[in-house]
Amino acid sequence: MAFLPALLFLALCLTVLHAAAQAANHDNQLFAQANAAMQPGQLADAERILLELRARHPHAFPINETLGLLYAEENHLHRALPLLTAAVHESPGEAVAHANLGDALFKLGRLQPAAHELAMSAKMNPSDAATQSALAQTYMLLHKPALAVPAFEAALRQNGDDAALLYNTALACYQAGLPAKAEPLLARMPGVEESAEAQSLYGDVDEAMTHYEQAAQHYAAAARLDPSEPNIYMLGIEFMRHWTFDPAIKEFLAGVQRFPDSTRMKVGLGIAYYGGSYYDKAIPVFSNLLAQHPDNAMYAELLGRDCIVPGEGTVAQCADLASFAEKHPDNARIATYAAITMLHGPRDPKQAALARSLLVRAMQSNPKLADAHYAMGLLLQEEGKWPQSIPELETATQLKPDDAVAHYRLALAYSHAGRMQQAHEQIALQLKYSHAQRAETNARLKAVTTFLVKMK
Repeated sequence: MAFLPALLFLALCLTVLHAAAQAANHDNQLFAQANAAMQPGQLADAERILLELRARHPHAFPINETLGLLYAEENHLHRALPLLTAAVHESPGEAVAHANLGDALFKLGRLQPAAHELAMSAKMNPSDAATQSALAQTYMLLHKPALAVPAFEAALRQNGDDAALLYNTALACYQAGLPAKAEPLLARMPGVEESAEAQSLYGDVDEAMTHYEQAAQHYAAAARLDPSEPNIYMLGIEFMRHWTFDPAIKEFLAGVQRFPDSTRMKVGLGIAYYGGSYYDKAIPVFSNLLAQHPDNAMYAELLGRDCIVPGEGTVAQCADLASFAEKHPDNARIATYAAITMLHGPRDPKQAALARSLLVRAMQSNPKLADAHYAMGLLLQEEGKWPQSIPELETATQLKPDDAVAHYRLALAYSHAGRMQQAHEQIALQLKYSHAQRAETNARLKAVTTFLVKMK
């Protein structure tokens, strides 16, 4: 979220050369003429006079400062910079000289030295709101919001009703991890109810303060005031954060329809479907994303998570997993997902053989992938090889002790082998860890939601 730009005016140092032994009265008159020429914009005449004066007085602060400001006014910043630098060296106690040099450095993109000069000026003249605001904005661009906060606050003390300044200060507080300081600033900001940008920031602030209902209201207001892609996206994300998937689906659907080229909107829609257990609707979303980005492992994994749900693996788009696995033989997880989807489908010797080859390759690539050992055990059981499934399922439960389904399958294998005591033990573990399946899903959802928040 970008901060609102504040106007930073060049403070033209139109001082008259005071009488000095080294300066002739004629030069004072010429300097006055140069200043007069600058007023109506006759900068060429002013430049000519100032250059003539500088040839005779190369170290005179007023001449260097004024000529530097003239070049800055014309946006000839590279010509202005050495003159403004010289002026600071000639009169280091002049706050305006540091401010003007800082402004030129800022416009040239030299943010660190700009911050130094603006900080010097602000220290000398802390009541200069323009300098304090410029310093704060420089710190924001340097990703130092904690340093920006006191500078913005100093500017606010001089101009406490400025909406842009209030917004900028609130943004700096939020980014500095001080949402409690940001909230009252937004509350007193003129026009906050009509500003989509302020409402979006208000949502971020309330979310950080765990005021979730208010956060949703502010995000909704931002989307209503400005139904832009970022605002609709953040409203969907807000619903996702708190497991309210149906409202999230509604927002992401509207977003996809309004912004069909927004990849993150499609990803958000697919994950909202997944979180709401609408796996059949999530599958085509991730399948289409994978078709558009055939080497994107994240889209393949999201598709795989939907396809391995029992009953969903027969959806045609789940076949995309096998294609991805063939092109990316080192991706053990996708190979495992592809194999599991095959095992959930109708029994087919060719599919079983392909599933076996995928699982063998997955375990070679990642021997500690519990899901691959579980899937191999499942395949062996599908083939009636119950005793052979035991080592694979034992490995799966060792690698992933809270996998309730693996404990259940191992109990079945022990039962077929007549090892009833061990079967009962596995059933007990299956019951103990049954709640963990949903917890794991929730953890995955939290992880992908966090990713969505950061997704550009």
